[in-house]
Amino acid sequence: MTSVKVENLTKKYKNQLAVDNISFSLKSGEIVGFLGPNGAGKSTTMKMLTGFLAPTSGDAFIHSNSILKDKIKLRQIIGYLPEHNPLYLEMYVREYLNFCAQIYKISKKQIEEVIELTGLKEESHKKIEQLSKGYRQRVGLAAALLHDPEVLILDEPTTGLDPNQLVEIRNLIKKVGKTKTVLLSTHIMQEVEAVCDRVLIIHKGSLVADKYLKDLKDENLQVIQVEFDYKIENQALKKLPNLIKIENPTGSFFYELSFDTSDDMRSAVFDFARENGLKILQLSQKLRNLEDLFRELTGEKTVSK
Repeated sequence: MTSVKVENLTKKYKNQLAVDNISFSLKSGEIVGFLGPNGAGKSTTMKMLTGFLAPTSGDAFIHSNSILKDKIKLRQIIGYLPEHNPLYLEMYVREYLNFCAQIYKISKKQIEEVIELTGLKEESHKKIEQLSKGYRQRVGLAAALLHDPEVLILDEPTTGLDPNQLVEIRNLIKKVGKTKTVLLSTHIMQEVEAVCDRVLIIHKGSLVADKYLKDLKDENLQVIQVEFDYKIENQALKKLPNLIKIENPTGSFFYELSFDTSDDMRSAVFDFARENGLKILQLSQKLRNLEDLFRELTGEKTVSK
């Protein structure tokens, strides 16, 4: 079942085109990573989907509700955690969630449920200003989940967290994603690979990729990293079958050889070395990953944590 449908969504700021005619759809129960360099249009797209920002043209539908015509209904079915997680730091955790519950006109029972779900029980008596960043993120997620939304939109939910906090928030997102559609913006490739089923990549306002991670892993492109005992000419290497690219990044005896095949080409490289009187000092297979795809499409380096 389609949960989110985006149709030709565009946003212009005077002469600047922030989001350029993008379209995609999300299914119920999917966790989808939304990637792109700084300024690519991720946050702008998310703000339009949540009704906080009006598009210049196009529309989007959350469970058939238009972001242009059904803004009040959208508030009821979307949970949103903005990048900077605005909280009232002087309030106690339970007090803040009670305040949010009154806005949504929901029962206090649901406060206890989200406190339990997000692991805030031991911290619920504290002021928000006393909490670590990881627990503040939990409070933001609790507020976003309080009204049991069908769609959860998270903008950089793990920025600035330490490794332990990262794992905790990832596990929480995976748990929530079993019953909700989750759109997750991040700069961290491992974040997407750890929790997401699918990835959307946006670059300069345009959608440049829409892939399921399992399909990315099944793609034919592979890279063999090999170091010989002396330098060999590219012309000789081109005799290898299915070879599409040769890189000699350091100018030494180390090569990255890209092949367009699902067959493991390490044996072919080994045979090539033997036939040409070469010794192999090291040989390994580097599978194409999400970071490779991101760099190919955007020309940007990514953050690893």
